[in-house]
Amino acid sequence: MATNIQTENIELELSAVIVSVNEFDTPEVLVIKDEKGVAQLPAGPFDPVHHTTLELGLRAWIMEQTPFTPGYVEQLYTFGNRGRVAMKGKEAKRVVSVGYLALTWCEEDQAERLAPWRSWYEFLPWEDWRQGRPEMIDKHILPSLKRWIASAETQTERDDRKRRCAACFAMRDDGAGWDYEPVLERYELLYSARLLPEVFRDKGEKLPPVEEHELVPGRSMRYDHRRILATAIGRLRGKIKYRPVIFELMPESFTLLQLQKTMEAIGGYQLHKQNFRRLLENNRLVEETGEMSKKTGGRPAALFQFRKEILSERVAIGVKMSPSG
Repeated sequence: MATNIQTENIELELSAVIVSVNEFDTPEVLVIKDEKGVAQLPAGPFDPVHHTTLELGLRAWIMEQTPFTPGYVEQLYTFGNRGRVAMKGKEAKRVVSVGYLALTWCEEDQAERLAPWRSWYEFLPWEDWRQGRPEMIDKHILPSLKRWIASAETQTERDDRKRRCAACFAMRDDGAGWDYEPVLERYELLYSARLLPEVFRDKGEKLPPVEEHELVPGRSMRYDHRRILATAIGRLRGKIKYRPVIFELMPESFTLLQLQKTMEAIGGYQLHKQNFRRLLENNRLVEETGEMSKKTGGRPAALFQFRKEILSERVAIGVKMSPSG
């Protein structure tokens, strides 16, 4: 049965998480700043008159707000929670945002011109395990979550909170048990536990004094854009296991070390070098170009390229790697 929905108080927005990995092996997102200097994703309203499709509308907004021309783009999710965009008065509308993930490779000189690139770990620092277990997990997150569990009013609520914390942050000291994909679930857990500043902003509450709050370190974003970013990171981390999207972040030719560092940057963990190269060889994902790179800082390294023919050879192709021990 069809349902009639009045749309005069609903605005459709298009937003993009544009991802690149720089020469320092840092996964970055393209951000802009609002009038108050707060970081936000490139976004704008969908214009059904001038935008033939949602994706074309998104591309138009990206090119208008940034010096970037998007390449690979895929739809992420539709974000429509009530109150996600604070608006007041009789003319206030409910803003529904269609989020997109875009991947690109930027040359060094191009990256310098695109000043608004920021490491995505500035916004979600607990997701970066490349140098080992982040100190903030034991120093800030776990103690705060334990107090949140203990503050539950009923046993049922306490058990539910304990279950969610175990699913997102149950780890041994060696890092085993950490799942790198549920980035959004971890963000939403921290939001539920009132450990993020946007909780107070969204509810119209004043931030408590520094000595009284337990906010987790990490840069916030406008509206729910940090939630959109978490969704994109989780999607990308899962997708590289079964589709060769990692090569959208690579130049036409690259060394195997460059490819490994890009994988580690996106996944947030270190890979075992020999296992990684064995997987590439067994799956025939790359092939040598016959040329050598002189930018390695040491001995010249062989250059490789993605074997595009593999797209027609199998359905599921990706880099299914586990973190090194």
